[in-house]
Formats: sequence, structure tokens, C-alpha cells
Amino acid sequence: MTESHLATQPHVYVILLNWNGWQDTIECLESVFRLNYPNFTVIVCDNASTDDSMERIGDWARGQITASCSSPDLSRLILPPIPKPIDLVSIHSSEVTTKKPLADVHLVLIQTGSNLGFAGGNNVGIRYALAHSDCDYIWLLNNDTVVEPDALSVMVRAAKADPKLGICGSLLRNYLPPHEIQTAGGRRYSRWTARSRPILEFDTPQISTRAGAPDYVEGASMLVSRKFLEEVGLLEESYFLYFEELDWAARGHTAFRVGYSPESVVYHKEGASIGSAFARAKRSALSDFYQARNRIVFTRRHCPWFLPSVLIAVGLSLLQRLLIGKPENAFAILRGALASFSRTSSGANRLNQAAS
Repeated sequence: MTESHLATQPHVYVILLNWNGWQDTIECLESVFRLNYPNFTVIVCDNASTDDSMERIGDWARGQITASCSSPDLSRLILPPIPKPIDLVSIHSSEVTTKKPLADVHLVLIQTGSNLGFAGGNNVGIRYALAHSDCDYIWLLNNDTVVEPDALSVMVRAAKADPKLGICGSLLRNYLPPHEIQTAGGRRYSRWTARSRPILEFDTPQISTRAGAPDYVEGASMLVSRKFLEEVGLLEESYFLYFEELDWAARGHTAFRVGYSPESVVYHKEGASIGSAFARAKRSALSDFYQARNRIVFTRRHCPWFLPSVLIAVGLSLLQRLLIGKPENAFAILRGALASFSRTSSGANRLNQAAS
């Protein structure tokens, strides 16, 4: 790739959020650094992990440890290991808007200082990217993913073709087995119940202005334009977990569209860190707490006239957990519902205390 051609390609900052999951992160990084897109920088934001994640990720970049893949069909995306070392820089969150760009640095490790949740942790990386004039797009990518080599290039092509496409997603497939679809770009949302469902049809319309298209893009893979970030703002941190993507789409829907590129394929392990299993009966109490809380919080903010039906739906979720013999989860749903009406539950630390 010539320098002149490289200069014509938008610069993308790829942001991965890590929390006690360095094994997933280095596996993801092995696939990311195989992308056929020529102009990107990777940022890993660590939410105060306690498993030496930052040291392990640095060891991987220096070639001292290797990533492994537990999906035989996807080992082609991470093996053999890419050449090491990879040039990197480590900074603290306090430096994200002041650190000068360094030439030939392809990996930036940022310690956020505490567990800021999905939105807070990613926002640290977004602030770093926006502080650099060469940032055209940011790609929020879950650390428990593995990507096809053209996953980024086809999304950038779709975004360039439609300046109003503020957020572009990918076709998400299961990590095990990889032939199963998790969602075609995003999900459809019911304001009556504050629940969403994945889109599993291949022929899904790709842009949100068409009937049947996603209402919002799945957070595991979101390419976001700089213009969207500057006009709509960062992720809403008060959710801490869940509903941030839907809130983003809701805040930007008057000026931007959302959509996805079906050629951008990302394999996702889904919900490993917090127990947010697709089957509700297998969800952790912590997952149920945030789901209940944020279903109500989002409804109060964006469509309050649906609040009565949402409260009924949350109550039915609580009853269902009791009927299947999960009183801890039922109690978590009750605490989440109560927290949604409490101003003292808006902070991330207080939310953690309420959920525990």
C-alpha cells in the first residue's frame, strides 16, 4: 500500500474494552491485526482488571505469549501468530486528551482507573481518538470477538457511501458454532415491553429508514463516524451496562441513520463477562439487575408514555424468575426496578453497590 493511497483512506480507531478478559482480548487482537484495511490504530481500554490484563496484553504485543482459539473453524483467523513485536504505548485515562500522537504506534493501552462500565470505558478510548485530528471513524468492537479480514473495510465503504450513516454494524455470528447468526447488524426494539430481539434474516434492509431494518446496532461491532460523535455525543454512562447502543440511536435518529454491512462478519462469544445469556433462565442476577433498571430508565427518557406497559413487563419478568426457582434473580429485578427511580443510582460506583 503506497503512502498516497493510505492517505486517501479514512483513519479508524479500533476500540476494545477489557475487563478481566485478556485471553479473549489477545485472541481478538490477533484477528484485528490481520485486517486488510490499511489505516487504523487499536486502542485497548482496561476497566481496572484484577488479572494483570494490561501486563499480559503487553506481553502478547512483545511476542512473549501467544493467543489460543477454542473454535477450530476460526483458528485460521488468529493462527499462525502475526509478527511481533507490535509498537505500543501505555497511558492513563488522565492523559487521553493531552497525549501527543506518536508515529508508528499501532496499539495504545489505556488504563481507565476503575470499572466504568461499557459506556464509561469505551468513552475513554473515544476521547483519546477524538483528540487526534486524524480520527475519521471509531470502531467499537467487543473484546470477545474474532473478525474476518475484510470486516472493517466493507463497513468503511458503506459509511463513505452514505454520510448520514452515523453507526454501521456487522453481521454477527456465533463463535461456537460460527455458522449460526446472532444478529444481522442490530436488533428490533419494542417500546411496549422495552425488550429487543435479534434480526436473523439474511435479507434484512441495511438502513434504518427502511421497514424491517434494525432499530439500533448491536454494540459488539459499531463503526461510528466522527460527525455523529461530535453532533450526538459520547455513550451515555449512567446506564453502566446495556441500552447504551439503543440510547445512542435514539439520540441521533433525527440527523443520522443506523445500518449494517452484511459483508462485515464478526464472530462473537456473547455475554461471557457478566452472564448475559440469551436464555433468560441462565442469566446472572447482575445481568437481570441492569436489564430491569435500564429498561425503565430508557423508557422514562425517550418514550415515557409507554412506562405503564414496561413496568408490567418487568413485573412479569420478576414473576417468571420466581416460577423457575431463581429468587435471587427475581430480587435483582426488583432492586433494578427500584433503582431506576432513584437519583442516587446514576453513578457507576453506586450502581455496583446497588447490584451487589
